[in-house]
Amino acid sequence: MKQAKGLAHSFMLAAVCLILVTGACAANSNEDKKLNADEVFQTADGKVRFRVETVTGNLEVPWSLAWKPDGSMLIAERKGRVRVFENGKLRSEPLYVVPDVEPSGENGLMGMTLHPRFAENGFVYLAYAYDGDGKQVKVVRLRERDGKWDEPKIIISEIPAARYHAGTRLRFGADGKLYITTGDATNGDQAQRLESLGGKTLRLNDDGTIPNDNPFINHAQFPNARPEIWSYGHRNAQGLDFHPDTGMMVQTEHGPSFPLDGLRGGDDEVNIVERGKNYGWNKIRGDKKRDGMESPLLVYKKAIAPASGMFYRLNKSETGFPQFRGDYFFGALKGESLIRIVFDGARVVGQERLLENKFGRIREVAESPDGTIYFTTSNRDGRGSPTKNDDRVMRIVPVK
Repeated sequence: MKQAKGLAHSFMLAAVCLILVTGACAANSNEDKKLNADEVFQTADGKVRFRVETVTGNLEVPWSLAWKPDGSMLIAERKGRVRVFENGKLRSEPLYVVPDVEPSGENGLMGMTLHPRFAENGFVYLAYAYDGDGKQVKVVRLRERDGKWDEPKIIISEIPAARYHAGTRLRFGADGKLYITTGDATNGDQAQRLESLGGKTLRLNDDGTIPNDNPFINHAQFPNARPEIWSYGHRNAQGLDFHPDTGMMVQTEHGPSFPLDGLRGGDDEVNIVERGKNYGWNKIRGDKKRDGMESPLLVYKKAIAPASGMFYRLNKSETGFPQFRGDYFFGALKGESLIRIVFDGARVVGQERLLENKFGRIREVAESPDGTIYFTTSNRDGRGSPTKNDDRVMRIVPVK
């Protein structure tokens, strides 16, 4: 789906950092990243005011969050631990430790999601790097029984990976299918090669079998295409979610953070991703155009490193943010902010940067069952400036 050229630029000019009620922006320093429980923030239009609370700290690069039906929160740390936060505290011992994870560079344990019918079947899905120095990624399904995870089943494996550009986000769509983002493993050419799983969006049944309506099954033009592929031409998408009303899939994708092939760093993207389409990497980047390839919905010319993606559903209005329903949020690592995008159908009508330079590198953003927005810091990933409590799970709560 193509959008007007320059849309991203105009919105970036309008975007402002989240401000204090006094109107002063926070400076980028460790001292300013210390949480002041009395500090009140507001959106640029002044219609939403909230505070930020630390839920738990002293974590190591938490990548993914998920909630069980009993209200406990699961936290996936990059080194392979799944932690549990329940009854107001973090369990001292992990619930599960991935036995064959191979964290390397930016990869490790990345994606985590629960089956839509988790309460019935106990299925949880993990995506992580393995195979010696994290050279491949696989997705594994486990079953929770009596408080333990076992019965591992490989859903898909041998997804290309590297120390950088390994993806990976997991999300179930309204169609009950499992969607998986993959990175190009620092080999941009394979994002265009349909015989490779690198640089793609994959779509599978919940047991790892291939849906018979995937776009490249028995494709006359691409006979060697992998049937798992839903879309291609992606560099390193780490955010993925579906609009709660329309089902529209939106992804965030990393452009080069530093100069590459004689071009400046930047060109991070937000894309509406559709069945069978080519999103251009490595033939085009940013707002460039080419026949048969999709240009992004939004482009960030200066690298912000988008690391997640969530449509806000307003699970419970009494504790949530009615003004945010249908908005898309993602954490920015290099941009050190939580970014909010406002949609009207498939059209962007506004955006702003929240908490800019306040808590450092922000990775995951997720909505809890009670409608609270949670996010995680990623200041211990080797590129941040951690405080003594990092990394943290944090949440924003309304100020009435």
